[in-house]
Amino acid sequence: MSAVVLALVAGAVIGVALGALGGGGSVLAVPALIYLLGFSPVGATTAGLVIVTLTSATALLAHARDGHVRWRTGLLFAAAGIGPAMLGGALAARVPAAVLTGAFALVAAVAALRMMRSAPAAAGAVPVRQARAAGAGAGLGAVTGVLGVGGGFLAVPALVGVVGLRMRNAVGTSLLVITVNSVAALATRAATVQQLDWAVVGPFVGAAVLGAWDAKRLAAKVTGDTLQRIFAGVLLAVAAFMLIDALL
Repeated sequence: MSAVVLALVAGAVIGVALGALGGGGSVLAVPALIYLLGFSPVGATTAGLVIVTLTSATALLAHARDGHVRWRTGLLFAAAGIGPAMLGGALAARVPAAVLTGAFALVAAVAALRMMRSAPAAAGAVPVRQARAAGAGAGLGAVTGVLGVGGGFLAVPALVGVVGLRMRNAVGTSLLVITVNSVAALATRAATVQQLDWAVVGPFVGAAVLGAWDAKRLAAKVTGDTLQRIFAGVLLAVAAFMLIDALL
């Protein structure tokens, strides 16, 4: 199977994950780029940021149109994590890659299990404490800075369990967090972006954007409880794959 076809298939799957679940893009994109398309780890993380930035921004517009984005909470959440993420990134350089991958997988598994056990938030409006949003955002920034990839798959559980958003609002708001964080991360990788194989990254992005847009309509047809359990299941699968990879 050609690289372009693989990029189209992988892009569509990742777009659906981001559009419907509000996360999972980076932790799915980077393994696909490395194991399916032969990218180096550095190239894969940079290409993953490009893919996730454009796909998340597209999905964000669709969710915002339906009123499922809490803008103030999302911006506060994202802004609070920028500094801790930078500090965490500096710390990560001192930790072996296998340890980082294993720790990342364990954090993902804990987040998934917590979502499986917790009931979705009530259908009515949920008051959000801005201090809790900032604290959760800072903690998420530190964790994702140390562990390296993504953040959206942890943002949804944090927005549901810590901040108190309903699942649909957490999905939409997490896309805002992902977009802001990805743009900030890309700003430090301008040179690497220019070296990407755009003949592969371009189709990947196109398929992901289309998948994210269609997934928004799919997500609207299922209940918040079902959406929450699907997200947790995807998260557990990714965690298991990464943990096995770290141990081998």
